[in-house]
Amino acid sequence: MPVILRWFAGSVAMVALVSGCGFDNGSPSSSDSTGRPGKAQEEKPPRDKKLDQALPGEVQTQWWKWAAGTPRGRNPVEDKTGVHCAAGQSEFIWNLAGTFGGSVKRRCTMPSQTLVVPVVNLLGSESDCSAFMAAASGRWTLDGVTQPVQRWKGSPITVEGVEGNPVTDTSGPTSGYACGLWGFLAQRRLAPGKHTISIRGSSGDFHTSVDYDLTVTTAKAPNSP
Repeated sequence: MPVILRWFAGSVAMVALVSGCGFDNGSPSSSDSTGRPGKAQEEKPPRDKKLDQALPGEVQTQWWKWAAGTPRGRNPVEDKTGVHCAAGQSEFIWNLAGTFGGSVKRRCTMPSQTLVVPVVNLLGSESDCSAFMAAASGRWTLDGVTQPVQRWKGSPITVEGVEGNPVTDTSGPTSGYACGLWGFLAQRRLAPGKHTISIRGSSGDFHTSVDYDLTVTTAKAPNSP
């Protein structure tokens, strides 16, 4: 049972894959030594609520689904400039990404929405998360001001990826434990105009550095086209 190690997005993804087949919709067998959970309960993406008080599994599921929802060539995690920052974004939440390791600077235009910031995170086995979180550290700033960071230990999730995505590297469901350091910004705190966001995260030998130049536009009215 090979384990594919993927470093990315202010994050590390350690995704265990079964050779020759994908995951089914049930629970893994008792002989599965990776500690993967079965398919998690379907969770709807949170709307504009206090995400720092939301369930860790709920927020992380929507982020990993977003990250694995676009194929190579236009995936926002591997984006070097910010040209693909809008790919797959939802109506209520705007996700930021980091890198597969190293530094990147991006320019991005986005509507005024609740912001989800992965400082450094992982999808792997329960023991992977335990080791990862023991070494995880990071911070993020908005316009030069340090923002709060949530520290979330492993939550069992299942993510549906599209074919050719560089995150899970497989189409269909991938189950594991999600953990990491996360930041959030409510829509009301992200006023229209120019903003800068800096993300610095690490765990062990992995380091990521992401700088965003954001242009925030006025949010659409609820029933506008």
